[in-house]
Amino acid sequence: MSFFPGEDPAPGDARAADLIEHLIIPRTSDIGGLQVRRALPTAKRRLVGPFIFFDRMGPAKLTPEQALDVKPHPHIGLSTVTYLFDGEIKHRDSLGTELVIRPGDVNLMTAGRGIVHSERTPENLRGGPLSISGLQTWLALPSHLEEIDPAFAHTSAATLPEFSDGGASGRVVIGSFGGLSAPVKSFSGTLYVDLRLQPGARFPFPATEEERAAYMLSGSLSIAGESFAADQLLVFRQGDAITLQAGPEGCHIMLFGGDAMDGKRYIWWNFVSSSQERIEQAKQEWKTGRFDIVPGDEEEFVPLPG
Repeated sequence: MSFFPGEDPAPGDARAADLIEHLIIPRTSDIGGLQVRRALPTAKRRLVGPFIFFDRMGPAKLTPEQALDVKPHPHIGLSTVTYLFDGEIKHRDSLGTELVIRPGDVNLMTAGRGIVHSERTPENLRGGPLSISGLQTWLALPSHLEEIDPAFAHTSAATLPEFSDGGASGRVVIGSFGGLSAPVKSFSGTLYVDLRLQPGARFPFPATEEERAAYMLSGSLSIAGESFAADQLLVFRQGDAITLQAGPEGCHIMLFGGDAMDGKRYIWWNFVSSSQERIEQAKQEWKTGRFDIVPGDEEEFVPLPG
């Protein structure tokens, strides 16, 4: 972390060191030809509220020879949330769903007892230069809902509530914030907010959620006089009201969190469960072809890791 001279903390604010429980620098990997930064899970922190997985996709410019091709693969015990800032992704799943997600839309795919899906560049965009930028997160399901039937829901950007005030603007993606509530279904207390701050703007992040975090997408952010850069994940301590202040170039942030999970969660590859035995069962089901196929994308699949 670096320090820069800034405004003094407002009366009653704690020092940044007292407000931030973990500072996480994501690790970078390649998934389906796209560079991603994985912020959760880590050794420092497994979950923030129900969020057990947090991937920053791009921003990237793909050449005409490149495309996003994440082949069919399985999930259990979670909901995936896909949210884009730029580009398009075609989603197919074993329920027969086939659609293209665009910036600001929300794809919520609930795996429950098991689902298979693929994520690819739409056919009409292949062969030309492509831009892609977004987030994919996983929400662990409460233990009594881990084996529910799989489901898929698409929510268009136009139906998500937006706010703008005092140099701050944003969209409530999941949950409720500042008196606004998103129509996206959640299975436990969940907060997911897309926030942009103009240079120097201040924004309160109240302690209404049991667990809270912020992912820096771009720009810089100051908390109690300490500066944080893009592609850093800040996990906040419980119970403290926080004031976020944008740096001189402004910033783009994803706020997220919610209720703590009702017990430990195990994660292996694409499987999440409160039971290690259930994950072992899912491994064997995928290895022996007992998951459903993805209509229209039956020729390829991601094999079980060695």
